[in-house]
Amino acid sequence: MRKKIIQILLEIRKLLRDKFHQYNEHLPFILTLFIVLILVVLGINIFISLTETLHSDALAKYDCKITEFVISYRTPPLNKFLQFITEVGDFYGYLVIAIVSTIIFYLKFKNWRYVVEIFFVLIVSGLSNVALKNVINRARPSAEHLVSVETLSYPSGHAMSAIAFYGFLIYLVYTFKLKSWIKIGLIFLFTFLILAIGISRIYLGVHFPSDVVGGYIAGFIWVIFCIVLFHIIDLLRKRRKNRKVKDTD
Repeated sequence: MRKKIIQILLEIRKLLRDKFHQYNEHLPFILTLFIVLILVVLGINIFISLTETLHSDALAKYDCKITEFVISYRTPPLNKFLQFITEVGDFYGYLVIAIVSTIIFYLKFKNWRYVVEIFFVLIVSGLSNVALKNVINRARPSAEHLVSVETLSYPSGHAMSAIAFYGFLIYLVYTFKLKSWIKIGLIFLFTFLILAIGISRIYLGVHFPSDVVGGYIAGFIWVIFCIVLFHIIDLLRKRRKNRKVKDTD
């Protein structure tokens, strides 16, 4: 997957270089990044446009039925388990996993790059979620809340951060050279956490199902943007290294 993305970026770079290299040698890379940014912004605009259906009767019935179905399974043991799951998708949960990831990345790769990328993805996701919540301004469900919440409802910050953070970890694990059983196990674990965190928010009564779906969509947009951005940065670094090598020859 990583090679395919790099190949696509190289093809875009070649096309832009042929058209714009005569003006500025860095312009192809700048234009590539700009195009990706435009696509992400368009995706966000489409996402916001779709939120207009939040006030429709059809979606309200859907949210109500799904919520009633999920909370009908409430039991004291399940309450504790899903409260724990939702904490895994909160600040301290990400902090613990980020620290563990930092140690593993340093011991295995001797490189802080992946750590910086993980924190960047998480921070961007959090900031964009706050912005979207303020723009859409949707109140929380009226169902009994099993955890305390203070922010607005749509999109779910937990769902958005989960797919951005754990989704990016899935991408990294997929690209790493690991034993197949370790890779499959980690991908399964992170996928389970993404789904479980979203379900926990509905179960605990603090989000509508559409909040969770919206969070997943927004988080997916951002993680894709970040992956492409990091690849463009890699290409720029490689080009600078190659240029330094040529200059020394």
